[in-house]
Amino acid sequence: MIRASLAALALSCFFAAAAAAAPQGDDPYLWLEDIQGKKALDWVKTENAATDKLIRTRPGFEADRQRAREILDDDRQIAMPGEVMGDTITNFWRDAANPRGLWRQSQLDAYLAGKPEWTTLIDVDALGKAEKQSWVWHGADCLAPDYKRCLVSLSPGGTDADIVRELDRTTKSFVRGGFTLPQAKSSVTWEDADTLLVATDYGDGSMTASGYPRIVKRWKRGTPLSAATTVAEGEHEDVGMNVFALVDGEKRWPMISRGKTFYTADIKLPNLDASRYISTIVPDTASVRDVIDGQLIIFLNQDWAGIPAGSLVSLSLADMSADRKVPIVTAMTPTKAQAIEDVAATDDILWVKALDDVEGKLFALRRDPVTGAWSQKEVPVAANATVGIAGTVGKRNLALVTAETMLMPPTLYAASEQGAPQAIQSLPATFDAAAMSVEKRFATSKDGTKIPYFLARKKGSTGPVPALIHAYGGFRAAQTPGYLTGQPYRAGPLGLFWVEDGNAYVLANIRGGGEYGPAWHQAALREKRQNSFDDLHAVAEDLVKTGVSAKGRIAISGRSNGGVLVGAAMTQRPDLYGAVISGSPIKDMWRYDKMLAGASWVAEYGDPDVPEDWAFLSKYSPYHNIRNGVKYPPIFLYLSTKDDRVHPGHARKFAARLMENGNRVYYHEYIEGGHSVGADHAEDAVRAAMLHGFLLRELAEKK
Repeated sequence: MIRASLAALALSCFFAAAAAAAPQGDDPYLWLEDIQGKKALDWVKTENAATDKLIRTRPGFEADRQRAREILDDDRQIAMPGEVMGDTITNFWRDAANPRGLWRQSQLDAYLAGKPEWTTLIDVDALGKAEKQSWVWHGADCLAPDYKRCLVSLSPGGTDADIVRELDRTTKSFVRGGFTLPQAKSSVTWEDADTLLVATDYGDGSMTASGYPRIVKRWKRGTPLSAATTVAEGEHEDVGMNVFALVDGEKRWPMISRGKTFYTADIKLPNLDASRYISTIVPDTASVRDVIDGQLIIFLNQDWAGIPAGSLVSLSLADMSADRKVPIVTAMTPTKAQAIEDVAATDDILWVKALDDVEGKLFALRRDPVTGAWSQKEVPVAANATVGIAGTVGKRNLALVTAETMLMPPTLYAASEQGAPQAIQSLPATFDAAAMSVEKRFATSKDGTKIPYFLARKKGSTGPVPALIHAYGGFRAAQTPGYLTGQPYRAGPLGLFWVEDGNAYVLANIRGGGEYGPAWHQAALREKRQNSFDDLHAVAEDLVKTGVSAKGRIAISGRSNGGVLVGAAMTQRPDLYGAVISGSPIKDMWRYDKMLAGASWVAEYGDPDVPEDWAFLSKYSPYHNIRNGVKYPPIFLYLSTKDDRVHPGHARKFAARLMENGNRVYYHEYIEGGHSVGADHAEDAVRAAMLHGFLLRELAEKK
């Protein structure tokens, strides 16, 4: 809303005190952290209604909503591959008739020929209606080699916590008396057809401080969960225990990961007779990626055994399970301009998707069976495009790969080591790109680092025009350009609408992500966080310097960790930005580690209870750096009440503080959707139209 709320006006201006001295108990808006509290929800309803009145009644809103919905529900969309199960492939599909989706399957050959014949396994909408639950699909894990039994995960309303049920894929029905887990933030995988590894909420003392499972148990078919036997335990201060399995030919390798911090984990795998799980030599800073030819493939986030960070390394699974000395072999080391982003194995090829100056490359790696050495070959897909590995077909050594740009709709290919990739399906163009252009540019940050960004606008644009910059800058997550109908993240075709208006859309590759490997992330970690804010400022200032836009006519967008980014940016440079979009945001760096999953992020941000850490956190904590008498750019905050990852209190309190000081705030809290905010395309379309209306109102219509 754009007025100061009555509740906010009734409170004191405590925050005029120095941020570094802010004691936890003096927060006047703690009551907004009561997620389902009547007073807090009444406040939410009031703010939602005020924003709806301003935005949803605007001319053009309904046309935007309808067009966004048509784009999102287009039945010509690519049927992205799920799991390849022998001669069958699955897909999860959402459209206008199936807003919550269909989990379905087709014969693999028909799919690869671009002519799939689908049969439905689970109709999520029908299931929800029958069970009177607002189910949101969270995926399925089917047990090889016959893939008859599947563990299906469903979330009520989109929360991270879900229920797990066993499905018989041949009968398309849930197994009577089969494995069933109640709602929790569980991690579960098959050990064999009659045994599961389960990390879940077992009651008092079984969860970590971050709210994730602390104990892994082995659960036998036909016994109650209470009879499951403990296999491994972590500590209360850990992030949590995770279980998973990787398949190498006919061999299944279940594994246990003890997440000590967000970025460190101990990996255990079965010993020779599978009687127990044993430790491995995998460094706790490395990430497990896949298995192939008896080798465990890991990604190095730090230098190890003389091998540089950012490399892929192979380790013998047989040697580790027998507790023998393990040869350490480099599979691939990227160049300084490259970053390995995704890895997937077929029977004989390790497929690697890498970034090269934030543009996609695909490589096929093979291991010599005699020497154990690895060779690599680049497999061309599409020039200057974003490339993604969508799946693999093991026995055929095919990688299912997507390629797209901001102006080129995605195409799904079957890529092999030899010959040109074969197109399976392409999304038809959903807008006229002939009058648009995209450039990759570089801005210079405060410390001299070159920051890449992608600029989309109409050809011949003479500026300055309003600009929208989307960025993230954290958790190793690279931001790569995609077709404009899906940019920025979780806002549907907002980027398209904005460029069609004659404005500029920018995707910024600031530090904190993984665009250039581990070093790019570490450059904005903890006490170095200001680098990511400086990078965003640098991109905005480059738009001004080059005449693309002007001070006060630049909007910034970020969600989740991006909420910290844009919150810090607007409080540091209110002169530079004219509007802010912030979704599912983190804002309160004093209490973030005490709210829902926040404790798991201490390795990323720092610990506010440690004075040395609070010293740097306090300098940018968005909630604590709102100052009386300063005019901040108007902000649109969107989130979900059912977000059980980032607490809704962050956005609620930030909105209240801004309004207390007379700043314009647009607020919309959806009930469902979880951290992703959109439980279905209907909500995504409304959000795209609302954000477009907000930008038009605050930037385009104000000269």
